[in-house]
Amino acid sequence: MYTLYKQSAFKHTSFLEALLEIPNIPEQLYVLGDLPTITEHTKVLTVVGSRKYTSYGKEVCQKLIAGLAGTDTIIVSGLALGIDGIAHKAALDAGLRTIAVMPCGLSGSVIYPRAHAGLAREIVERGGALVSEYEPDYKSQIYTFPARNRIAVGLCRAVLVIEAEEKSGTLITSRLATDYNRDVFAVPGSIFATGSAGPHMLIKLGATPITCTNDLREALGLVDNRDSTEQSELPLDIGDVEKKLLDMLYEPKSKDVLL
Repeated sequence: MYTLYKQSAFKHTSFLEALLEIPNIPEQLYVLGDLPTITEHTKVLTVVGSRKYTSYGKEVCQKLIAGLAGTDTIIVSGLALGIDGIAHKAALDAGLRTIAVMPCGLSGSVIYPRAHAGLAREIVERGGALVSEYEPDYKSQIYTFPARNRIAVGLCRAVLVIEAEEKSGTLITSRLATDYNRDVFAVPGSIFATGSAGPHMLIKLGATPITCTNDLREALGLVDNRDSTEQSELPLDIGDVEKKLLDMLYEPKSKDVLL
């Protein structure tokens, strides 16, 4: 069953109240599942990134969100292919609540993308929710995606950007975060990777660089009593031989040297 929240009810619903701070407030929201209750300790983080993610982007997303396990953090994203879906799955794996803001209605027949219909069900079954401003049977349109993004940003207090090309919808979303007075965090990457161009530009403009889980926890204002040496870098799931090669590649080397 869907729950319909009119705009007048947002101020009485702790999770939706932040939407009253943005321009173009949605007139209503349909919700499938359970909206979380926000307390003074709750952190709401919207995660966005490229649909054409790399293995680096996937692992970074998984490791950073896993590092938030045990905290009162809610992960918001758009259920899109790529980093969005990875973020939702990582949140579920970490035992965190996650909210998917949809570019379509909430009826099972119109869920977009179809590849994530199962993930949408799992989010609801595990205590999260799907949120949409559209009637339940409304199909996604070109204009519903940027409209969806403004809600995803409006619900949070900070946006984390993981991989984005210099001209992309992800960067448009990050600009919304700045306009809405939300914090912007960005994960740096290789200077040779097109997916790193967006985060690097954001960092130049003042976004907080996130290079490990401690960075993210500190940026969110979370107390972390764990040994900081354990979080000094994002670990890679690689073998001993690969580790030796990576250690050697602090600068370019020829094939003969590597052999």
